[in-house]
Amino acid sequence: MISKMFTSGSMQSVERLIQFTGARHKVIVNNIANFETPFYRARDLDPMKFQAGLRDAIQDRRRSGANPVDGILNMRNTRQTRFHSGGATFTPDFADTGIMFHDRTNADVERTMQHLAENTMAHNAGLQILKNEFDMLKMAIRGRV
Repeated sequence: MISKMFTSGSMQSVERLIQFTGARHKVIVNNIANFETPFYRARDLDPMKFQAGLRDAIQDRRRSGANPVDGILNMRNTRQTRFHSGGATFTPDFADTGIMFHDRTNADVERTMQHLAENTMAHNAGLQILKNEFDMLKMAIRGRV
Protein backbone atom coordinates (compact mmCIF):
# COMPACT_ATOMS: atom_id res chain seq x y z
CA MET A 1 0.00 0.00 0.00
CA ILE A 2 2.76 2.46 0.91
CA SER A 3 4.67 1.69 -2.29
CA LYS A 4 1.63 2.77 -4.32
CA MET A 5 2.08 6.30 -2.99
CA PHE A 6 5.36 6.48 -4.91
CA THR A 7 4.22 4.71 -8.11
CA SER A 8 1.01 6.60 -8.76
CA GLY A 9 0.29 10.05 -10.04
CA SER A 10 3.11 12.27 -11.17
CA MET A 11 5.72 11.18 -8.61
CA GLN A 12 7.71 8.92 -10.96
CA SER A 13 7.65 11.28 -13.92
CA VAL A 14 8.80 14.18 -11.75
CA GLU A 15 11.54 11.99 -10.30
CA ARG A 16 12.79 11.21 -13.83
CA LEU A 17 12.63 14.91 -14.74
CA ILE A 18 14.74 15.85 -11.72
CA GLN A 19 17.27 13.11 -12.52
CA PHE A 20 17.55 14.35 -16.11
CA THR A 21 17.84 18.05 -15.27
CA GLY A 22 20.40 17.32 -12.55
CA ALA A 23 22.55 15.36 -15.00
CA ARG A 24 22.13 18.00 -17.72
CA HIS A 25 23.14 20.71 -15.26
CA LYS A 26 26.45 18.92 -14.64
CA VAL A 27 27.06 18.69 -18.39
CA ILE A 28 26.29 22.37 -18.97
CA VAL A 29 28.48 23.47 -16.05
CA ASN A 30 31.31 21.33 -17.44
CA ASN A 31 30.90 23.11 -20.78
CA ILE A 32 31.10 26.48 -19.02
CA ALA A 33 34.25 25.42 -17.18
CA ASN A 34 35.87 24.54 -20.51
CA PHE A 35 34.91 27.64 -22.51
CA GLU A 36 38.52 28.67 -22.96
CA THR A 37 39.99 25.20 -23.44
CA PRO A 38 41.31 24.91 -27.01
CA PHE A 39 39.81 22.09 -29.07
CA TYR A 40 37.09 21.44 -26.47
CA ARG A 41 33.81 20.27 -27.95
CA ALA A 42 30.72 21.03 -25.89
CA ARG A 43 28.39 18.20 -24.90
CA ASP A 44 24.71 18.17 -24.08
CA LEU A 45 21.77 15.96 -23.20
CA ASP A 46 18.85 16.46 -25.57
CA PRO A 47 15.78 17.62 -23.60
CA MET A 48 13.48 17.03 -26.59
CA LYS A 49 14.44 13.34 -26.76
CA PHE A 50 14.02 13.00 -23.00
CA GLN A 51 10.59 14.66 -23.12
CA ALA A 52 9.51 12.39 -25.97
CA GLY A 53 10.66 9.32 -24.01
CA LEU A 54 8.85 10.48 -20.89
CA ARG A 55 5.68 11.19 -22.90
CA ASP A 56 5.82 7.70 -24.45
CA ALA A 57 6.32 6.06 -21.04
CA ILE A 58 3.34 7.94 -19.58
CA GLN A 59 1.16 6.99 -22.55
CA ASP A 60 2.23 3.33 -22.25
CA ARG A 61 1.34 3.37 -18.54
CA ARG A 62 -2.07 4.88 -19.33
CA ARG A 63 -2.80 2.20 -21.93
CA SER A 64 -1.60 -0.76 -19.85
CA GLY A 65 -3.77 -0.68 -16.72
CA ALA A 66 -7.25 -0.09 -15.46
CA ASN A 67 -6.09 2.96 -13.53
CA PRO A 68 -4.32 5.34 -15.97
CA VAL A 69 -2.14 7.02 -13.31
CA ASP A 70 -1.09 3.94 -11.36
CA GLY A 71 1.82 1.58 -11.92
CA ILE A 72 5.49 1.62 -12.72
CA LEU A 73 6.71 4.16 -15.26
CA ASN A 74 8.95 2.23 -17.67
CA MET A 75 11.09 4.53 -19.76
CA ARG A 76 12.95 3.01 -22.67
CA ASN A 77 16.72 3.19 -22.76
CA THR A 78 18.25 5.38 -25.43
CA ARG A 79 21.76 6.23 -26.51
CA GLN A 80 21.84 9.08 -23.98
CA THR A 81 19.83 7.56 -21.13
CA ARG A 82 19.88 4.21 -19.36
CA PHE A 83 17.27 3.58 -16.68
CA HIS A 84 17.69 1.00 -13.92
CA SER A 85 16.27 0.28 -10.50
CA GLY A 86 18.80 2.53 -8.77
CA GLY A 87 18.07 5.53 -10.97
CA ALA A 88 19.44 6.53 -14.34
CA THR A 89 22.74 6.91 -16.17
CA PHE A 90 23.18 9.67 -18.71
CA THR A 91 25.73 9.84 -21.53
CA PRO A 92 25.89 13.25 -23.23
CA ASP A 93 26.53 13.61 -26.95
CA PHE A 94 28.64 16.26 -28.63
CA ALA A 95 26.59 19.41 -29.14
CA ASP A 96 27.75 20.12 -32.67
CA THR A 97 26.01 23.23 -33.89
CA GLY A 98 27.96 23.34 -37.14
CA ILE A 99 29.94 26.42 -36.08
CA MET A 100 33.61 25.98 -35.23
CA PHE A 101 35.33 29.00 -33.70
CA HIS A 102 38.92 30.19 -34.22
CA ASP A 103 40.19 28.15 -31.24
CA ARG A 104 38.61 25.02 -32.79
CA THR A 105 35.85 24.82 -30.16
CA ASN A 106 32.10 24.87 -30.64
CA ALA A 107 31.27 26.53 -27.31
CA ASP A 108 28.69 29.29 -27.71
CA VAL A 109 28.55 31.31 -24.48
CA GLU A 110 25.10 32.86 -25.03
CA ARG A 111 23.49 29.57 -26.06
CA THR A 112 25.08 27.72 -23.15
CA MET A 113 23.85 30.29 -20.65
CA GLN A 114 20.37 30.04 -22.18
CA HIS A 115 20.46 26.25 -21.76
CA LEU A 116 21.60 26.68 -18.16
CA ALA A 117 18.73 29.07 -17.36
CA GLU A 118 16.11 26.85 -19.04
CA ASN A 119 17.43 23.74 -17.33
CA THR A 120 17.49 25.47 -13.94
CA MET A 121 13.85 26.54 -14.34
CA ALA A 122 12.79 23.00 -15.31
CA HIS A 123 14.72 21.53 -12.37
CA ASN A 124 13.21 24.00 -9.90
CA ALA A 125 9.71 23.35 -11.25
CA GLY A 126 10.22 19.61 -10.81
CA LEU A 127 11.47 20.11 -7.25
CA GLN A 128 8.46 22.30 -6.43
CA ILE A 129 6.04 19.69 -7.79
CA LEU A 130 7.79 16.96 -5.79
CA LYS A 131 7.69 19.11 -2.65
CA ASN A 132 3.95 19.64 -3.15
CA GLU A 133 3.45 15.85 -3.49
CA PHE A 134 5.29 15.25 -0.21
CA ASP A 135 3.39 18.06 1.51
CA MET A 136 0.11 16.37 0.52
CA LEU A 137 1.41 13.06 1.91
CA LYS A 138 2.34 14.77 5.18
CA MET A 139 -1.13 16.27 5.44
CA ALA A 140 -2.73 12.87 4.80
CA ILE A 141 -0.55 11.23 7.45
CA ARG A 142 -1.41 13.93 9.99
CA GLY A 143 -5.10 13.62 9.12
CA ARG A 144 -5.55 17.34 8.45
CA VAL A 145 -6.97 19.09 5.47
